[in-house]
Amino acid sequence: MKLKGKAHKFGADIDTDAIIPARYLNTSDPAELAKHCMEDADKEFVAKMKPGDIIVADKNFGCGSSREHAPIAIKAAGVSCVIARSYARIFYRNAFNMGLPIFESAEAVDGITAGDEVEVDVDSGVIKNITKGETYKAQAIPPFMQELINAGGLMKHVAKRRV
Repeated sequence: MKLKGKAHKFGADIDTDAIIPARYLNTSDPAELAKHCMEDADKEFVAKMKPGDIIVADKNFGCGSSREHAPIAIKAAGVSCVIARSYARIFYRNAFNMGLPIFESAEAVDGITAGDEVEVDVDSGVIKNITKGETYKAQAIPPFMQELINAGGLMKHVAKRRV
């Protein structure tokens, strides 16, 4: 599977409060959360992004509280994946549990500029910067994690296995 979109760049230590501010946690409705995705990091993010676009961030993306609302908001906003130098451990797991593909690649973070057109091959972990004609490598997503993504998250994966 290949994901393709425009890159939206963020810095280091983007915490879950910046991804989905706590003032919106009175709902778990994905569509409502999507309206406020990345609001405290970039007030115009939702207005600027298009479905399929990609978040590119520096180190420790998703740090802070362990809310599942953060990857839900990102996915529901239409972001196809996140590429970061590193992730907070709980966000890493929550992202896959919610069916959001994420990739770690320092070279991609260093090479991608905001607005670049980027393509990510989920199976191989190859990231192509179409704008600059560069290729970067990330860890390929393990087969079981790909199953979670393809199912739409852990709960949907478990439900499919019970049928």
